[in-house]
Amino acid sequence: MKMQIGARLFDGPGPFLMGIVNATPDSFSDGGRFLDPAAAIAHALRLADEGADIVDVGGESTRPGAPAVAADEETGRVVPVIAGLRARGFRLPISVDTTKAEVARAALDAGADLVNDVAGLADAALARLVARAGVPVVLMHTRGTPADMASRAVYGDVVRDVARELQDALARAEAAGVPRERVILDPGLGFAKTAEQGVELLARVAELRALGRPLLVGPSRKSFIGKITGAAVEDRVPGTLAAVTACVLAGVEWVRVHDVAAARQAALVAAAIRDAAAAPRAR
Repeated sequence: MKMQIGARLFDGPGPFLMGIVNATPDSFSDGGRFLDPAAAIAHALRLADEGADIVDVGGESTRPGAPAVAADEETGRVVPVIAGLRARGFRLPISVDTTKAEVARAALDAGADLVNDVAGLADAALARLVARAGVPVVLMHTRGTPADMASRAVYGDVVRDVARELQDALARAEAAGVPRERVILDPGLGFAKTAEQGVELLARVAELRALGRPLLVGPSRKSFIGKITGAAVEDRVPGTLAAVTACVLAGVEWVRVHDVAAARQAALVAAAIRDAAAAPRAR
């Protein structure tokens, strides 16, 4: 895999770590801690020190049941963080986590390098913007909105259905003028998925490689870990690391995490095991 993002070239199988910066008052994992731009900037700098390859700045919670946020309010949350990081000479790539063309345009103007769209370019205006801007995009699988996605977690075979719907998103991107080479795909753990379906996706995530694009998976602190272990959100780091390890062993290139230092160690060890397993053996 080769993908140019800003000044960084991501080349190879990874793992690459996307550190999460929630500039929101109501995220499921750290609600309100980083709503203040200064706190969000400090957090992004900390994630970079811990080994993040890219930071993902979002201004609208996408947890189940979360209310929608107007574009101007979302812009007012993310742009000061992105612009503030660039003003401090922040050198890592920055992605903006949004479904809205207006927000993405302002974020790219402020210095973002990538659009991370949980709606898989369902908005034609956002698809056209990504094509014109020439930036990479993450297309995530979901159904419905945070208000109703839990009721839409009905699949025949969850992996095959997600693969088919990701292929549809990829086709939308290409129709809008976004080259396949700029697309990363995300199966959307926790988005219109039950805990059992999330585990099934992790168990069979390698099957999504047939789509021919790099994969990003975001297992960090998700509810399926709580259902399996009984752990509260703040206590799900060990479960997250198990999921990160499984992803890397299955060939996933990108993982999106809150706890970068811990995830980096787990991912590097998993990658060493993966590479050793693939190496030719002397006879």
